[in-house]
Amino acid sequence: MRNVRRLTALSLLGVVLTGCGIRSTQVPTDFGAAPSRVLCSLAGPDVTAQASRGLPVQVFLLCGSSLVAVDRTVRVPDGTADSRRRVLVAQGLLDQLAATPSPAEKEAGYTTDVRGGMTVGGPRPGDPDDALRLSTEPRDLTSYALAQLVCTFSDSAAAEGDGSVILGGPGKEPPRRYVCTGDLRSRPGSETPPSSAVTGG
Repeated sequence: MRNVRRLTALSLLGVVLTGCGIRSTQVPTDFGAAPSRVLCSLAGPDVTAQASRGLPVQVFLLCGSSLVAVDRTVRVPDGTADSRRRVLVAQGLLDQLAATPSPAEKEAGYTTDVRGGMTVGGPRPGDPDDALRLSTEPRDLTSYALAQLVCTFSDSAAAEGDGSVILGGPGKEPPRRYVCTGDLRSRPGSETPPSSAVTGG
């Protein structure tokens, strides 16, 4: 009788354990493991290979609710004067920001709010030497697009390397100095790029 009870108990225990095992499996085993895509994570490109195609740079794309730097290249002819070089780098960065993210970047969640067709030029008479003039007024850009531009330009050869960039538009308004901050990179949709007036020349 004891043996019968023992066998019955073991059978019931086996059923219970088997049931628990099935309930704890959230992904059907017939279909393999759950997808492991990591948002905003990309394998880094070969910078050495990129250098042969142009100047290695970084641009800030949107991913989730933040700005994330990704690697790009821009072409600048050898022997270009520094003032002209700054403008060419700035235009190259602008073009890269406006370009559609690659399939791998889209898969990882990257987007851009910068629209194509915008151009950038150098300073006008009376502007600071390192000013950049956009074909669109900075205030007319979306908060996301302006944040992308400010953080991309301020961290490049298009600026003076102090974490800021002087931007103006096509109108008569004087350009302003914009700063890329940690808060701006973390919350580009709700944070306005800090800016201040600059004196000319």
